[in-house]
Amino acid sequence: MVVQLRYQFRVYPTPGQQIELARAFGCARVVFNDGLRLRQMAREAGEKYISEGDLSKRVITQAKATEERAWLGEVSVVVLQQALADLNTAYRNFFNSLSGKRQGRKVAPPRFRSRKDNRQAIRFTRNARFKVLDNGRLRLPKIGDLAVRWSRNLPSEPTSVTVIKDTAGRYFASFVVTTDDETLPPVDSEIGVDLGLTHFAVMSDGTKVTAPKFLRRAARRLRRLQQALSRKAKGSNRRKKAVVQVARAHARVADTRRDWQHKLSTAIIRDNQAVYVEDLCVAGLGRTRLAKSVHDAGWAGFTGMLEYKAQRHGRIFGRVDRFFPSTRMCSGCARINDKMALNVREWDCPCGSHHDRDVNAAKNVKAAGQADFNDRGAQVRPGFVPAPRSEAVTHPDAACSTRSVEGILVLQGEEDVNASPCAARTANGSGRCACSARCGRGESRRRARASGVRAG
Repeated sequence: MVVQLRYQFRVYPTPGQQIELARAFGCARVVFNDGLRLRQMAREAGEKYISEGDLSKRVITQAKATEERAWLGEVSVVVLQQALADLNTAYRNFFNSLSGKRQGRKVAPPRFRSRKDNRQAIRFTRNARFKVLDNGRLRLPKIGDLAVRWSRNLPSEPTSVTVIKDTAGRYFASFVVTTDDETLPPVDSEIGVDLGLTHFAVMSDGTKVTAPKFLRRAARRLRRLQQALSRKAKGSNRRKKAVVQVARAHARVADTRRDWQHKLSTAIIRDNQAVYVEDLCVAGLGRTRLAKSVHDAGWAGFTGMLEYKAQRHGRIFGRVDRFFPSTRMCSGCARINDKMALNVREWDCPCGSHHDRDVNAAKNVKAAGQADFNDRGAQVRPGFVPAPRSEAVTHPDAACSTRSVEGILVLQGEEDVNASPCAARTANGSGRCACSARCGRGESRRRARASGVRAG
C-alpha cells in the first residue's frame, strides 16, 4: 500500500533569504485575501460563485499587470497558485460541512489572513522545480539555496515542500513524500490502552506510564517570562523580544511532548499486533476544570500517532465508543456498577474481584475492541441498563422491565415474577400498556393495531 508521509526539518536562511521569504509570505497572503474579498463581494451583490479558473485569472494574471499589484511578479507564481488552492480547499470544506458531507465539528467559512498570524507558510510543488542539492541545501526559486539540518534521509523524491515560520522565529521545511508501507513482523500480543492524567497510559497487561506533565514542569519559567512580557510597553522592541522568548519556551514544551509521544507510540505499535484505545471527547474535557491537565497530556496527538503508525506498519488500531462504561464494568463478570468518583482508584465487585480502576478499564477497552473487530457481531456499546429508582425518569407508577447487557429480563423493585410481562397499566384498568418503547408488549400492541389484528 502506498502512503504519503511528511518529514519536517529545520532550515537556516541567511538574512537576505529571510527578506525574500518574508516577501513570499506577504504575496501569498495578499493573493489569498484578494480572492476571499472578491468572492464575498460577489455573494453580497447576488452574483454567482466565482470559479477557481476565473479567480486565478483575476487575482494573479490580471493583477500583475496593474500598478498596485505589480510586485506579485517578484515571487514564484507557484506560491501564489497554492495560496488560491488553500482558499478553494477552505471553501470546499465549509460547503461540505454545511451539506453534511464532511463529518465532525462544523467548519467556519474562510477568514482573512494577517501578517500578525502566529504561523506563516508557503508551498512549492514540482512545477516550481525546487531541488535538494548534493551538498544538502534546498534550492527554492527566487529565494536561493537554504541550509537544512537533516536528521534522516528522505525515502523518496518529495512531491512538495512547505516553508514554515513559527511564532518563535524558526524556519522549517516540510517535505511530502510517497512511499510504500513498512510492514513489521507479526506478533501475538494485543493490548488495550486507557489514557489518563496521573498515568498517561495504562495498558491491559498492567503496565503504567507516568504522565510527564511537560507544561506543569515548565510553569515556573513560563510564568516568569509572561510577567516580564506584561511589563514591556506595547509597540516597543523589547516587547517584541519578550514575545519571541515566550514563544520559544512554549515551543520547547511542545517539541519535548511530541518527541516523547513519538517514542512511546512507536514502542507500542512495534510490540503489539493490535492496539485499542477509547475515543475520548478531548474538546469537551477541555472545557472542564481539568482543562489545563487535559491539554498538557496531548491525548489527541498521541492517538493520531498510533493510528497512522498502525496503518503504515500493518497493525490493527481501533477506537472504542466513548460511551462504553469501561471504568464501571467488571472485567471478570461484565457487571456494570454505579458511577465512581475520580478519587476511587480501586474497587471490589460483588463477584469477588478486586480491580485497579485504570487496569480494569484497559482490559475492558481491549475486550470491547476485539469484540468490535471480530465476526461474532458483538456490540461494543452495551444495551439498556436498569437505572436506580432515584435516577429513573419514567412515570412513577411504571414498573416496566428492561434488559441487561446479556439480554436477560431484569425486574425492578419488588415485582412479582408470576405477574404479567408488563405491569405498567393505566389507572382506568383498560389493560393498555403505558410503557416506553422498550417494552416488548407495548411494541406488539402497536404493531397489531397498525396491522388491524388484536394482540393477546
